[in-house]
Amino acid sequence: QVQLVESGGGLVQPGGSLRLSCAVSRLIIGIYTMGWYRQAPGKQRELVADITSAGLTNYVDSVKGRFTISGDNAKNMLYLQMNSLKSEDTAVYYCNLDLGTMNFWGQGTQVTVSS
Repeated sequence: QVQLVESGGGLVQPGGSLRLSCAVSRLIIGIYTMGWYRQAPGKQRELVADITSAGLTNYVDSVKGRFTISGDNAKNMLYLQMNSLKSEDTAVYYCNLDLGTMNFWGQGTQVTVSS
């Protein structure tokens, strides 16, 4: 089993920045993909960004140029740096680990962008 714990959410004004963190309970070895998803009220959960074990990244078009996903294998951490935040970025953000045969989710952290 793997536990994922997100932190770093909060209330921020439009144009502001936040950095989300995801702590992974143990070292992950092998081929995997880690990602950040979000779910706004009344909407389906969507992929925001992901990163493979090879370091390849992928972003949804709406966050390209504003968000950056990164990982620190030494600390078992995943990050999402979010800049130039917009009201439409308001959602619960979830950390995900996809091992192919198994999938793990964190409990989510709320991000609210409002003046």
